[in-house]
Amino acid sequence: MATATLRPRVKPASPCQIGNLLEVLARPWTLHILWALSNNGPMRFGVLRRQVEGISSRVLTERLRTLEESGFVFRHYQAVIPPAVTYGITDRMKDIEKVLAQLEDLSRKWKTEGREGT
Repeated sequence: MATATLRPRVKPASPCQIGNLLEVLARPWTLHILWALSNNGPMRFGVLRRQVEGISSRVLTERLRTLEESGFVFRHYQAVIPPAVTYGITDRMKDIEKVLAQLEDLSRKWKTEGREGT
């Protein structure tokens, strides 16, 4: 009986120009994290976690790492006791802030129309 060799799945590059951006931004919690940092300024991890209600520490850490690697968020580490790590948005994120503001306006409009989340 021949055994099949499992090959790791390699995700092909998206032919759509927006595909790579959506790959990062469309993940659960990501826009909420960016919105919180955009509206409140740089925050320490614990404060950010409280701002994004319901997110686990593990998921927040994963999303922040992805956002940092993508250049949307910076991480500032201070070697003090206890260590202080602050997260904030980068200049690259300033372009997306405009889109987040438009989404927030749309959400408020829909809420007043009784269509929140639709």
